[in-house]
Amino acid sequence: MIMRRRGKVLTYALILILGFLIGNSLLSQSSVEATWNSKETQKEVIEELVIPKEEAIKRVVKEVGPSVVSIVTKEITEVEEHRYYPFPKERKGLGSGFIFDKKGYILTNNHVIDNADEIKVLLSDGRKVEARLIGRDPRNDLAVIKVDAKDLPVAKLGDSNQLKAGQLAIAIGSPFDVEFSNTVTTGVVSALNRTINLGNNSGLLEGLIQTDASINPGNSGGPLLNSQGEVIGINTAIINDAQGIGFSIPINKAKEITEDLIKYGKVKRPWLGIYGTELNKELVNYYNLPVENGVIIARVIIDSPAEKAGLSNNDIIIEANHQKIKEMSDLSRIIKKVGIGNELKLLVMKGNSGELKPITIILKELPTNFK
Repeated sequence: MIMRRRGKVLTYALILILGFLIGNSLLSQSSVEATWNSKETQKEVIEELVIPKEEAIKRVVKEVGPSVVSIVTKEITEVEEHRYYPFPKERKGLGSGFIFDKKGYILTNNHVIDNADEIKVLLSDGRKVEARLIGRDPRNDLAVIKVDAKDLPVAKLGDSNQLKAGQLAIAIGSPFDVEFSNTVTTGVVSALNRTINLGNNSGLLEGLIQTDASINPGNSGGPLLNSQGEVIGINTAIINDAQGIGFSIPINKAKEITEDLIKYGKVKRPWLGIYGTELNKELVNYYNLPVENGVIIARVIIDSPAEKAGLSNNDIIIEANHQKIKEMSDLSRIIKKVGIGNELKLLVMKGNSGELKPITIILKELPTNFK
């Protein structure tokens, strides 16, 4: 009897709780509908959805914009003999850059300052100051210049290894003319690890960030930024006759290079001294080679570490520091890691005999004429 009464009590309690919850739910729903019918609430909700991106861009521009500079260059192309005095012909150039150190160091593209006889920097506060070249790296199209000025704003460097396609990208620079300095364009990171050919025997730029944020002549050297206001790339190139296809050098690559540029005025690179190509089925079958993977040497450079160690044309590099070599990029990566003045141990199949031979090479610094 007591058990039945307890059961009835529990049942009534559950009914009361469910009724209470349903009632509250209906009240909440009607409350929400009433609230949503308010134009002020609709505006607030729309702003919550749209404004964050806009606010992020405005915040980034406010924080980083002052560190972005316009770079005006002058090159003396030739000197004509005037009637009474020599008359120099000048070629002017325009680019962008950004201050990354309180001491006045500015990062930009090499092609912005290449062959310049005079470099001037227009700061965001209106000051126009002379700059001097600290160092440049044509291979990666990067350069560091320096201004002697006080109270300089500095851009924060990010981590380009963390980038994902689709995330917000903000470009700031001086397209076409200094009158358009600190122009802001936005887009996304369209893709990563792109490679482009610079043409005119200038080589390749590899590992680039592709973006659809508008990049125009004069933007070169300016920063590509993420939504946190961190520099993730240096804007460097566009594809002519295309829309929304621009490229930036990842900031992590620039970080590796700027230290050398400031310290030595150039980038010190270890050097083996060969031209070669990776093996493929066609080469293996044509020459009836006994190995399928490796790098075959097409030419050994005279007086290089490779020549001094006994490497020859048609030798095949199978291993480097006990790691299998399939592509030139494998060999390049290991050489870079080993560094200047250190030993590189190779396992080589000699082209004249087919003999497997271990060879130890002391890597030297890449000569200037090979850069």
